[in-house]
Amino acid sequence: MMRIALFLVTNIAVLVVLAIVMHIFGINSYLAQDGSGLNLSVLLFMSAVMGFTGSFISLFISKWMAKKSMGVKLVSNPQTPDEIWLMETVAELAAKAGVKMPEVGIFPAAQANAFATGWNRNDALVAVSLGLLQRFDRDQIKAVLGHELGHVANGDMVTLSLIQGVVNTFVIFLSRVVGYVIDQAIFKSRSGFGPGYFLTVIVTQIVFSILASMIVMRFSRWREFRADRAGAQLAGTASMIGALQRLQEESENPPEMPDAIEAFGIRSGKTSGLLALFASHPPIEERIKALQQSQT
Repeated sequence: MMRIALFLVTNIAVLVVLAIVMHIFGINSYLAQDGSGLNLSVLLFMSAVMGFTGSFISLFISKWMAKKSMGVKLVSNPQTPDEIWLMETVAELAAKAGVKMPEVGIFPAAQANAFATGWNRNDALVAVSLGLLQRFDRDQIKAVLGHELGHVANGDMVTLSLIQGVVNTFVIFLSRVVGYVIDQAIFKSRSGFGPGYFLTVIVTQIVFSILASMIVMRFSRWREFRADRAGAQLAGTASMIGALQRLQEESENPPEMPDAIEAFGIRSGKTSGLLALFASHPPIEERIKALQQSQT
């Protein structure tokens, strides 16, 4: 249930900070002036400002977060044959995908994995693990890179941020509406917001955030199929299927990636039952089947 997109951790922190700042400066007053209740129009506007601000701040610092959390070493001056091949391959695929050459990096993980992130398609980062470079053949690695550049070319990072912004907006809005109703009905507050309001807002915002993350993760799973198709177009369907099959062979070992960045990788750990609703990636067998069906 912790497999949330890269910016979600920062997103939550930003929302908390924004709420505190707005309260301190008195710009979060959404009670009707006549004391009749909530001013829903003002509340919705304030919720949208907070929701989208948190989402986009997370997006803009996504590359920095990825580099710090994963220990990514940028390949700015390739030295080894693997680094030279990696840079040349990314440049080739980026040109095919119609995006600017991204930053390229390697992170020290034994598990085979890769990810792409960045605030727009022409200012991205693509990184691969040492395990991927050491154990996969070059056709398979090329397919994985094509998959990641598919995320970049499709603008998945921006789209995910927009979806998260909308989700944030309604989580903030609904939690405060429910908080106000319960505060009035149970705690009988008559002026402003009572302690029941703040307690209820905290609890409902956590609950609504967990439920809303299913929507975000549903989009994340859908975009994996689309990125697989992009990888197949850029590197060949057989190579993309081969890369996924190899990842499936290694799927018994969960990826060594922080929860906050796992949604941007080529693979994630196994999930089943209710937890599958919070998975950032669909099962690999479903991804292979989708590519195989596209060949018929």
